[in-house]
Amino acid sequence: MKELIFPRLFRPAMERWADKLGFHDGAYRATFGQHSDRVLRLADAIRNELGLERGDRFAVMACNGHEFLELYHAGMLGAGLINPLNLRLAGRELQDILLDSGATVVFVDSVFAEHFARNIAPVRDELSLRKVVLIGDGDVPHDVRYEDLIDAARPVAPAEPDETDPAVLMYTGGTTGRARGAVLEQRAEILNLYHIGIAVEMSDRRVYLHQTPMFHAASMGGVIGIPAIGGTSVFVPLFEPSQVMEVIERHSVDWTMMVPTMIAMVLNHPDFLPSRLASLRDLVYGASPMPAALLDRIFELLPEVDLWQGYGMTECSSVLTFLTPDDHRRRGRVLRSAGRPVLGVEISVRDESGRPVDSGDNGEVWARGGNFMREYWRRPDETAAVMTDGWYRTGDEGHVDDEGYVYLVDRVKDMIVSGGENVYSIEVENAISTLPGVAQVAVIGVPHDVLGEQVHAIVVLEPGSDITADDIIAHARERIAGYKVPKSIELRTEALPLSGALKPLKRELREDYRQRAAVPAP
Repeated sequence: MKELIFPRLFRPAMERWADKLGFHDGAYRATFGQHSDRVLRLADAIRNELGLERGDRFAVMACNGHEFLELYHAGMLGAGLINPLNLRLAGRELQDILLDSGATVVFVDSVFAEHFARNIAPVRDELSLRKVVLIGDGDVPHDVRYEDLIDAARPVAPAEPDETDPAVLMYTGGTTGRARGAVLEQRAEILNLYHIGIAVEMSDRRVYLHQTPMFHAASMGGVIGIPAIGGTSVFVPLFEPSQVMEVIERHSVDWTMMVPTMIAMVLNHPDFLPSRLASLRDLVYGASPMPAALLDRIFELLPEVDLWQGYGMTECSSVLTFLTPDDHRRRGRVLRSAGRPVLGVEISVRDESGRPVDSGDNGEVWARGGNFMREYWRRPDETAAVMTDGWYRTGDEGHVDDEGYVYLVDRVKDMIVSGGENVYSIEVENAISTLPGVAQVAVIGVPHDVLGEQVHAIVVLEPGSDITADDIIAHARERIAGYKVPKSIELRTEALPLSGALKPLKRELREDYRQRAAVPAP
């Protein structure tokens, strides 16, 4: 049976709304019929001009845009296995992923073509790479142009994939170590979309803004779902607060996804006015903790917007739980949770031996559902380490209360053990973030001769703030136990290093501290 496959969503939508203008990308405009024609031509070119078979990998390194969407759709129709690349990859990371994936074709836009060429040239002979396709214009290294491929091809659909065929190869783990490729099947991606669609209203009236990076799993609901329901897709190439506000106003965007860092940058922009976001109905956030003070500002400035917090990861295509608008309106303790599992997903909290713990007790969060990856690409041992009897071990520490709400206290790897006590960095970060004048905060464990580790907070101050390290410690002491209060504070004016998903890169922060303190590597 073939139901949970992308073509069964794509074809009916393209036919039903063929004459509807549904894609806005700067000066580019397209109807659903025009989008369908380009996608089918692209799929034909990938197979007949570039020589890819189903299951062969093609990588994409590009800003958000209609071309990226076309590449996702062509791949998911069965033209090949798309491998979206994180735009913040360093040269060695980029080389490692292309070597690991075995991608034979890379689509790269003019913004990143020089970076790509510079870092790939030294190792190109070691890669499977045959062609570099340039998206857009520019005097940059490439083998063929994207538009030339489409112009030369025919609008012919590939044979339908099966539900168990790989659809996306998405690399993850860059914030904690070497990236691994999660193989996500057609079935997993479509079930994830259905999970989102059951929770959040989907209709052809929706206008969705793609502003989170399209290489990230959090974008998949918009990438697959909005075109499938006849909704309108709007793009900004890279997040920039003033452009985001301008595009929301111009196109009456009513739904978008942002991480807390992005939301804060919009609200703090000198040109921000609540009226500029008046069309917004649904704002989904996730990927990193939401500071309590920032959430209060959203309630105050955008009271009509329905807030959703999503929790998940690349390995589950990407949503496990939602904290709904009704949950947000309850306020209080529930706002510290990640919500409850979406329909079709189970959550279990386990101890180190894999036994379920009592309600309210902390342990590792395990999850299962039809939306999980098949495996880590070419890494059977690492796959076996996270998959147990159909359950995925998330690596997140947390608990579930009597109402089924999931409370995350930390990444297992980010937990700090100080003097024999477990300190969850998220709890400390949340306490510090409520202090006015704090723009960003990240908490890490650093070596201590007696305690083993001590709590170290890296705090970025808002412009003009005069708060001190003593102010931060005093503020934290009023809100968390003494052993959790940072023993050292590092004040910064420059922003924290962020991953492509705009999460603080704690691995880099630890390494920076280690080098400055001349601490031996673990």
